[in-house]
Amino acid sequence: MRRSLVGAPPQRRRGAALEDALLEAAWAELEEHGYADLTIEGVAQRAGTSRPVLSRRWAGRAELAVAAIGHHFALNPVNVPDLGSVREELALLLRKWSERATPAPVRFMLDLRNDLAPARGDLSGVRRNLAEQIGETDMLEEILRRGVARGEVDAEKLSPRVTAVPIDLARNEIFVTLTKLSDQVIYEILDLVFLPLVRKN
Repeated sequence: MRRSLVGAPPQRRRGAALEDALLEAAWAELEEHGYADLTIEGVAQRAGTSRPVLSRRWAGRAELAVAAIGHHFALNPVNVPDLGSVREELALLLRKWSERATPAPVRFMLDLRNDLAPARGDLSGVRRNLAEQIGETDMLEEILRRGVARGEVDAEKLSPRVTAVPIDLARNEIFVTLTKLSDQVIYEILDLVFLPLVRKN
């Protein structure tokens, strides 16, 4: 049964406050019902508003779900302190990213594929959209900047494709297994693949 807001005092929300409330309601609906049972009407009811309010912002439930996932991640950023080692900082980043990404958001993304296929063909556009919303690469780039400053990483080897390797491999592992990354997998990604690509000779 969906949560009823009958009896709640009316709220006049506009702009960012309204959009935040709508996205929070959409995330709550995703958590409670999953993407398969997500409806615009259910989100509107939970948010205490009407369907047209949502329809003016998102073309359908797929776009709304992507925005809600991105909003949730943006509210729960991954931060990694300076540990004095690019290897340990990257390991902590992947560990935290993995813990935040599973299991619900991954299942939502997999369920989204059919609705998004006619427009995008695959999840690459969704991934870019989410990465922009949550600053997915910001912390990674900060860690690599520290590694360059400490002499652990060769800045000339950090092309966009190489820089994306640890997150791309971690994401693929999570999508295949639907479980968080083990430390063994994390260190295999770093020690066998990524760090040999970017270390100074």
